Amino acid sequence: MNETTEIIQELLTTLGLDNNYRTDSLTLLEKGESRYLRDLKLNFTSTLTSEHLNTKECALLGLSTAVNNNNQPLTQYFTRYAEEQGADAGEIAEAVGCASLLASNNIFYRFRHFTQKEKYTQIPARIRMQLMMKPVTGKEFFELMSLAISAVNGCEMCVNAHEDSLIKLGTTEERIFDAVRLASLVTSTGKIVY
Repeated sequence: MNETTEIIQELLTTLGLDNNYRTDSLTLLEKGESRYLRDLKLNFTSTLTSEHLNTKECALLGLSTAVNNNNQPLTQYFTRYAEEQGADAGEIAEAVGCASLLASNNIFYRFRHFTQKEKYTQIPARIRMQLMMKPVTGKEFFELMSLAISAVNGCEMCVNAHEDSLIKLGTTEERIFDAVRLASLVTSTGKIVY
């Protein structure tokens, strides 16, 4: 077994996938014996822990990002990981719900931001957001998930609003940075494992 195949096997084992699992992207990296595979594996592994997030928060952020990106293997992985880290069914459901809610919010508020027409800010959004009012994971963490998903979805208005809320709640910039870094790496892994 060459080094490239060994790295792939380690990544697949971590994710709980069969050693024969391949996507087109993974196959192309394997054929080219790409050094990037080592980075991919190390980057993904770094999503599991953080100096500023506990492991349950890492798992729930990973899950919300995987759901947002419609990535079944990573959704399954992060669901298991969240359960192993003590997340209950309500917290897991909230991470899933956050991804769905932010998908609509990010599109809607990006539209308002892009058009910059006063009229659109005067028309009620009529998007139900009860999930944000009393989150089971707590207001601060729900805001953190919302920020990370908004960053993945590229909504400047939502990123700024959630970051401002987090700072007002006393969240450190390091914690915010780590949440976005984690979401970016889960998204990156999902380009290869899907």
